[in-house]
Amino acid sequence: MSLDYKKMLLKEIEGLPEEIMPKLYRIIRVLKSELIPKEKKPRGSLKGIWKGSQIDDTLIFEAKKSLFPYNYT
Repeated sequence: MSLDYKKMLLKEIEGLPEEIMPKLYRIIRVLKSELIPKEKKPRGSLKGIWKGSQIDDTLIFEAKKSLFPYNYT
């Protein structure tokens, strides 16, 4: 950011009443989080999470039935 913009922003902020500073701070934090791109972190692996689990067709059928009851009426 150019120094001129920083100076202009600081001048505007200095002219504001003290009681609105907490709100202004929250607004600036939201703007910062929305405007500055975040680094994408690589996902961790889920490999092995179900290792050793026994799943048979009745469990899958019951799960589908609970999620989509309109298909099984």
